[in-house]
Amino acid sequence: MDIELILLGIGIICIILSFFIGNSRRKNEEEIENISISLHQETNQLKKRLKAIEEELMISVGPVTNEQRRKTKPVHEIIINQILSLKAQGYSIPEIAKRSSLSNEEVIDVLKSRGVSL
Repeated sequence: MDIELILLGIGIICIILSFFIGNSRRKNEEEIENISISLHQETNQLKKRLKAIEEELMISVGPVTNEQRRKTKPVHEIIINQILSLKAQGYSIPEIAKRSSLSNEEVIDVLKSRGVSL
C-alpha cells in the first residue's frame, strides 16, 4: 500500500510539473519562430540590396573590347622569345600568331614593344 501511495504522489507531482515545463517550451518555440521570421526578413533585404548592386554594376560595365582583353592578358616571356625567334626566321605575322596561339594584334604589340620593325 505504501508503494501505491508513493507512485500516486510521484504521478501527481509529474503532472503538476508538466504544466510549468510546457510553458517554457512554448516560450522557446515562440522565440525561435520570431528569430526565424526576422532572419528571413533580413535575408530578403540583403537579396534586394545585392540585386540592386548587381544591376548598378551591370549598367556601368560596357562590352569588353579586344584592346582591353590584351591589356589584361600579359604575354609570357617564353612566348615573347618564340615570337622574336620566328620573326627572325622570316615568318609572317599571321604564321607567328598561329604558332604562338595569339592574335595578330598581340603579336604586333609584342614586336613593337621589343623594337622590331614590321
